[in-house]
Amino acid sequence: MQLEEPSDAKKDASFICGVVEGFYGRPWTLDQRKDLFVKLQEWGMNSYLYAPKDDYKHRAYWRELYSVEEAEHLTMLITAAKECNITFIYALSPGLDITYSSSKEMVILKRKLDQVAQFGCTAFALLFDDIEAEMTESDKEAFQSFAQAQVSVTNEVYEHLNQPKEFLFCPTQYCASRAVPDVPNSEYLNTVGSKLAPGIDVMWTGPKVISRLITPASIDELTEVLRRKPVIWDNLHANDYDQKRIFLGPYTGRPSALLTKLKGVLTNPNCEYGANFVAIHTVAQWSKCSIEHAHDENQSSDAISAVSADIKLEQESRNGRSDDEDVSLPMLVYHSRLALKKSLQLWLPEFKRTKSMWGPISKPHVNNVPPVTFSATGQSGVPCCSSGSLEEGGTSPGSAPMPTADHSSAEDANELASDATLTPCLVDGTESAGSSSMVSLDRVAECLEPMETVESTSSASSQAKNLDVEDVDDHDIKESPVKEEMPSAPEHEEGDVVMESERKEEEEDYQLTVDDLCLLCDLFYLPFEHGPQGMQLLQEFNWLKLNAHIVASNPSKPTAAGSPEVKEWHERAEKFDTMSRALNKLFTRLTYINNRELLYELYPYVWDMRGVVALLNSYVKWLFDSSSQTAFNQGSKQGFLSGEQEPWVFRGGLAADLQRLLPLESVNDLFLYKTPETPTRQVYTIRPYLASDERNVYQLCHRLHIARTGANFCDMEKMFHSYPNLLGDIHFGAFVTLSPEFCFVVEDDNSVVGFVAAAANAKELQRQIRVAWVPEMQTKYPELFHSHSSEKSNIPEPLKDLATKLQRLHTDDLPDALLTYHPSQLKMWLSDTVIDHSVSKRLLTCAVAALRAHGSSGCHVYDVDVCSMEFYSRLGFVELKNVTHDQDVMYFGRIF
Repeated sequence: MQLEEPSDAKKDASFICGVVEGFYGRPWTLDQRKDLFVKLQEWGMNSYLYAPKDDYKHRAYWRELYSVEEAEHLTMLITAAKECNITFIYALSPGLDITYSSSKEMVILKRKLDQVAQFGCTAFALLFDDIEAEMTESDKEAFQSFAQAQVSVTNEVYEHLNQPKEFLFCPTQYCASRAVPDVPNSEYLNTVGSKLAPGIDVMWTGPKVISRLITPASIDELTEVLRRKPVIWDNLHANDYDQKRIFLGPYTGRPSALLTKLKGVLTNPNCEYGANFVAIHTVAQWSKCSIEHAHDENQSSDAISAVSADIKLEQESRNGRSDDEDVSLPMLVYHSRLALKKSLQLWLPEFKRTKSMWGPISKPHVNNVPPVTFSATGQSGVPCCSSGSLEEGGTSPGSAPMPTADHSSAEDANELASDATLTPCLVDGTESAGSSSMVSLDRVAECLEPMETVESTSSASSQAKNLDVEDVDDHDIKESPVKEEMPSAPEHEEGDVVMESERKEEEEDYQLTVDDLCLLCDLFYLPFEHGPQGMQLLQEFNWLKLNAHIVASNPSKPTAAGSPEVKEWHERAEKFDTMSRALNKLFTRLTYINNRELLYELYPYVWDMRGVVALLNSYVKWLFDSSSQTAFNQGSKQGFLSGEQEPWVFRGGLAADLQRLLPLESVNDLFLYKTPETPTRQVYTIRPYLASDERNVYQLCHRLHIARTGANFCDMEKMFHSYPNLLGDIHFGAFVTLSPEFCFVVEDDNSVVGFVAAAANAKELQRQIRVAWVPEMQTKYPELFHSHSSEKSNIPEPLKDLATKLQRLHTDDLPDALLTYHPSQLKMWLSDTVIDHSVSKRLLTCAVAALRAHGSSGCHVYDVDVCSMEFYSRLGFVELKNVTHDQDVMYFGRIF
């Protein structure tokens, strides 16, 4: 249904509003683009700019004509756009290697655009972004400046095409941060303004490539230079520079006064088409707003309206008002959170549309990216392109820059409602009180690669058991005998894998709600801010961590168990747990939706976020169970609110900010996970070890040991009948008895499926073992300790190695060279029923965080056997070859 235009004569009647497909990565499909055209028409938008970077004939091979098949594809697109009254704008990027003064080049350029015109296209664009600001010698002889060369070519093409009604030009200096020396004094921009044909519109991204705020004053300044209103190429929702981020928040940071100062707005959204509903729909709401109450100089009225809306929303929520009711706001006022709410109500039916999807999950971002370097200080958010790399490596209006990472560094060690209508509204020009500012807790790093990812493009596995691997180096799912297939252990249920026939969307408990979508958007909000619920996660966890001393046992400062401080800590810990469970519910419900295409797009992000929040929730539980007061690492903090840095400087979004709150600095490899190739809904819970877990953990040790030996299960069970707890005592007993605060278990819906046991001070643990644990074991297993008596001959052969392990508990000394850098000791086992291979990393992260919080800087694994080497190697451990002369004992360690 068409939107009703506001009665405001000041707004340009030919205002361009729509979408630009201009990102790096896998282009949208024909069906997705057709679906987009329908939505654009329904929402009152009018334009689509075709500029996908992965159409090589759009940029790299711009001289080549389209083949017959490609021509048919473009013709269908253009026809589909016309049927929806959407202007299809074809963009060409010849600036990489064009010779501006060559008549032959001009013939080729015109021939290419003539071909597209024959497809039915009537609107065009020439893009000169991300190119070297240098000319050939022949160009220098023909033109006075780089800008004049571009303008001459553009004007000639414009005339050749008979002055199309819509013709766009993207300058090389397309944002204020790239203007030399600045916008008013840029010779380049002034030449464009004075020489470019008046009928050609100029595109602009704002102060930055990705602009947090675009002010009316900045547009006034630009308009004076360009001598025309600009068209904004808006990268607010672009995510092709960071595979860990997707932006589901509302359009914001563009005040209503811009509507009279711009020729148009084209949003360049996420690579994932289905995830762009909110991004595009809120732009549509914004574009239809009246500006009659806007103030160019002072946005206070809009700000007051926005704040009032937030207050009213909060009050009505407390009063139990239904979410389906509209909050009273002036009819024409745009408020980003209300716009989001309206969009979510219309987006929800999209999840119920039946769309199929097969094959492995793969993000649409490109893996190989051009190099860009940062300034020497590493503090500038503006990338400085090195000579020879600017050609492809600079930042286009359609994409963030793509610096190359140092791969040896620690950083690299991953149905629309048919009667939908939009209400005209007024845009607020400032951030509302309800908007939550994003606080990035990462330091500005040099040589980051925003496009770097831990996802590989490995082929799909046909086996449900091989759904994922631990990291990009995994070529073999088999990790170690501690995860080998167990004869007695049941294979994982097929229900762990999301199958088409298993959807339960019709059941109420499995249906997504608007509240679920609100949480989803808040977790993946905008480049410069997290949504309110995302910020709440950050704030609650940080408060719980900083105030852990309240519930920690400290003899010098005893705290009453019932004190207000302790009560508040417990209440907030419960609140964080509730938020974690809400995310688990969102994750599970998402796996049941009928729209599998949308599921495949959103699943990697929600899967990763759920794992991170669950990890932090495990840490919160450990904080309460931990018996000592510790000083926690604060990490470096950098404010995103100012928008001074481009968002690719701080990678990872909310998930990374949450991870950075853990007391970890050099274990980033533990946060790199391979997303399952097929959606799974199994949720694993990692939590501190409890005394009641002993039986389950001992049974797990028993089963895994039998599995790794490969012996007959019945024979092994018979042999261990007299020693039911022996395996648990050897591998786990000393840790849980003497160092329980550093023990964690992981459980699925049914039982404990893994554990990690650690001790902060391995030397002290060894002393306590000899003083307390060994005597108990000697009493419990006297025949196994009599190694030189005739009784040993009565021990079954498979038990001899175990007897040796028991004896080593009081005979082996830990080398000093080992303890210098690896003072803590750790042991970890995981069942083969765990099909999510990120669990091992998350489980280790819990133990490392606990050890690190207690001042440890490294840990080792004692007496590693050959079968376990690969398992620990995948978790970042390395063999410590020079710490002992004992050839029979192998140590693995890692520093953190």
